[in-house]
Amino acid sequence: MLMTKRKPASVGEILSEEFMEPLGLTQGALAEAMGVQRKHVNELCNGRRSVTATTALILATVFGNSPDFWLNVQRRSDLWEAMNSPRERERIRRARPLQAA
Repeated sequence: MLMTKRKPASVGEILSEEFMEPLGLTQGALAEAMGVQRKHVNELCNGRRSVTATTALILATVFGNSPDFWLNVQRRSDLWEAMNSPRERERIRRARPLQAA
């Protein structure tokens, strides 16, 4: 994986700036299209909720793209956070490869 200091765009940023704004969608309208509560969409947009497999499938259905797109956006954010968190880096540093039998 390419190490970068620049934080990748979050799911909320992508959802808001690349999908909702161009389509003129409000959080309420998106929530209705997704069949979820407005709070669910608000938490996605504000980075307080992660994209699950189910949410990825729903977003893909609503926007006509793939669930992999949404899961990859989440994955990139999660990996960047883990690699740039001192606490998580320490945990990762303690890991050792298994020795061949």
